[in-house]
Amino acid sequence: MKELKPLKIGNVVVETPVALAPMAGVTDQPFRLLCKEQGCGLLYTEMVSAKAIYYDNKNTKPLMDIAPGENPISLQLFGSEPQLMGEMAKKIQDLPFDILDINMGCPVPKVVNNGEGSALMKDPVLAGKIIEAVAGAIKKPVTVKFRKGFDMTCVNAPEIAHVAQESGAAAVAVHGRTRSQYYSGKADWDIIRQVKEAVHIPVIGNGDIFQPEDAVAMMEETGCDGVMVGRGAQGNPWIFSRILHYMKTGETLPRPEVHEVVEMILRHTKMQMTFKGEAHGIREMRKHIGWYTAGYPDSSRLRQKVNHVETFEELNQLLCEYLVDREKSIRYNT
Repeated sequence: MKELKPLKIGNVVVETPVALAPMAGVTDQPFRLLCKEQGCGLLYTEMVSAKAIYYDNKNTKPLMDIAPGENPISLQLFGSEPQLMGEMAKKIQDLPFDILDINMGCPVPKVVNNGEGSALMKDPVLAGKIIEAVAGAIKKPVTVKFRKGFDMTCVNAPEIAHVAQESGAAAVAVHGRTRSQYYSGKADWDIIRQVKEAVHIPVIGNGDIFQPEDAVAMMEETGCDGVMVGRGAQGNPWIFSRILHYMKTGETLPRPEVHEVVEMILRHTKMQMTFKGEAHGIREMRKHIGWYTAGYPDSSRLRQKVNHVETFEELNQLLCEYLVDREKSIRYNT
């Protein structure tokens, strides 16, 4: 049994070096809690706009709602104005997060067109001013998440990492794709190695971790201090327990059985309903159910039916019928 080395970010100790990537519309509180139960070492909130905090936007408050048991957790902030970023960091510093992360990797046009997210990689000087303003405004550790570069004419992740370190960041996370790639193609793990060699603060690698073996391979190939799972965790909170088991034993646990997936879906749905109300919670779960059931038998037909479900009772009945059909199919084929 191999002992895992904790990840230390400033004064925060992350016991297991595996993080859940911040994903808008995905990493809300219910999903984070499920990933935490499966052994995720560091959680991230969905990204929060500094301007939205300034204008007291009511939709922003739930994004910053952190439950007991989520720690250590990083709250991710985005914006392009150093003074505003610093002031809003100070305004929210008493919330129960442990680390404040600055988003410099989001590729979405409406964010990039405002000069925020991955657009900041094109302006290392401004990026440094933002990091310095935030790090100087609060006592909690500040980290930065960014990409390989903005596009192939601007591959500067090692430079941004160095700027982050010199501006007061306690750690960085790097996704091995450029902004122009979005999530297409293959993540460049070598850029993560280059970032690790460029700085002495901890580096978390991100990109193409879909199986437990991927996490170990990334750490071995790049020397990164921790790994971050994004799309590989969608509909798959078990990936964290499977990664940790593989890291400790070298043994790969099987995917969950269909009945385990159904149980998790129903539990996740109840948590979403408690957090967002039944109508909103059920609608939110439709995409999650698509991810949960991908690759399982007859899942395409199930997903089509799920899109018409409006209540928990309807969902429960649909999933029970699905399980009965699966049992009949297994008995017939054996």
